[in-house]
Amino acid sequence: MSLPVRGDATALYNDDLAPTTPAQRTWGTYNYIALWFSMSMEVTTYMLASSLIAGGMNWKQAVGTILLGNMIVLIPMLLNAHAGAKYGIPFPVFVRASFGLRGANVPALLRAIVACGWFGIQSWIGGQSIVAMVNVLWPATEKMPWVLWACFLGFWLLNMVVVWRGVESIRFLQSFSAPFLLTMSLFLLGWMVHKAGGFGPMLSAPSKFQTTGAFLHFFFPMLTAMVGYWATLSLNIPDFTRYAKSQESQIVGQAFGLPVAMALYSFIGIACTSASTVVFGEPIWSPITLLGRFHQPLVAFLALVSILIATLNVNIGANVVSPSNDFSNLAPRLISFRTGGLITGFLGLAMMPWKLMASFGSYIFGWLVGYSGLLGPVAGIMVADYFFLRHKRLEVDALYHRGGPYEYSGGINPRAMVALVAGVFVALIGLFVPSLRWLYDYAWFVGFGMAAVVYLGLMRGVVKKAVQEEVVRS
Repeated sequence: MSLPVRGDATALYNDDLAPTTPAQRTWGTYNYIALWFSMSMEVTTYMLASSLIAGGMNWKQAVGTILLGNMIVLIPMLLNAHAGAKYGIPFPVFVRASFGLRGANVPALLRAIVACGWFGIQSWIGGQSIVAMVNVLWPATEKMPWVLWACFLGFWLLNMVVVWRGVESIRFLQSFSAPFLLTMSLFLLGWMVHKAGGFGPMLSAPSKFQTTGAFLHFFFPMLTAMVGYWATLSLNIPDFTRYAKSQESQIVGQAFGLPVAMALYSFIGIACTSASTVVFGEPIWSPITLLGRFHQPLVAFLALVSILIATLNVNIGANVVSPSNDFSNLAPRLISFRTGGLITGFLGLAMMPWKLMASFGSYIFGWLVGYSGLLGPVAGIMVADYFFLRHKRLEVDALYHRGGPYEYSGGINPRAMVALVAGVFVALIGLFVPSLRWLYDYAWFVGFGMAAVVYLGLMRGVVKKAVQEEVVRS
């Protein structure tokens, strides 16, 4: 058995889903550091950090929560990244090993739908940034609602153009933009320090929690939100590590880039939000709204340009690459990476991002924590299958052909489906049973753990037999 010839399209194969060739493995350590800096330095990260201050934490508690959450999510991130770097396969192909050749469409679609929601959110934020710049240049446009929608659709179209140019344009964009984004973010922080009268007034606000119990009641759902923020990337990280020059390149790049970038940019968001309390008398969690409070057009314009570039970076890197591959996996002969990207864009519009970002509560406790309960179980099954059952050994050819060890029952692994349902049920039951609300507060963690345990229990004998047969054949 061997892979189809490149250029062919079958029910399980096309050039976008094929294992990467040595010539395509061009991403070094810097590219992965730049990937995380560019994806971390954007408005939703800023809002995530500032929400901790608005919720009552002091700056030390907020930074600690963010750093802990990202160190936790780094673990499944690196574990799932391994197969991409080793075998050159994308997420929807990798997940065929655990869910089956056809069953892989279920977790792929779960991931894709979440990514479409994020794509819409980021496009909406980008449109808001553009309209804010337009308002700086032409103040009369503030009374023209149609300008916001025109800017939103214009930014959406810009994303589609980058998608059409392919994955290498993403690497190019991130390579030069990461240093620029860091410089502009530090500039914004310096400006806010100046307006607030120094770091002392900015960071002197005490925690609003009077007891340890009150703090923990807020801390754990927020920690889940921190993990949920990158729960999507922890699944589809093979889509990026399949281009790694070596396993070491992606491990070092990610282990440094993710926690450092998130802690750094989150601190900027926390400090600027604290400063807004000093300067304006209230915490302002949106940097776009914050910049609108100043009357220095040049400062506001430059800062909004950096927000725009950051939003474009994260939207393409985090919210287009994966769903494009996921939709392509549904019908490889009909849907290419480009077509999948266009589908993502239109679904992002259909999900009405202006409603997803309507309030702080809907963003944190509805969107972030909610979808983490869907994706945590998928991550648990993937990690359990690849590391604990298969010991990092896959038959790559069999991932693209029917009838092999990943066929299971008609191309679907019913044991994985049972484990997925069990994980999602336990993670989300707290939404409907008030006495079990604490399970929802830990949605990603309980979903990950339950799905992994159930999957290991159901699959251990099945995979052991398949591995033994593979050894005999080899």
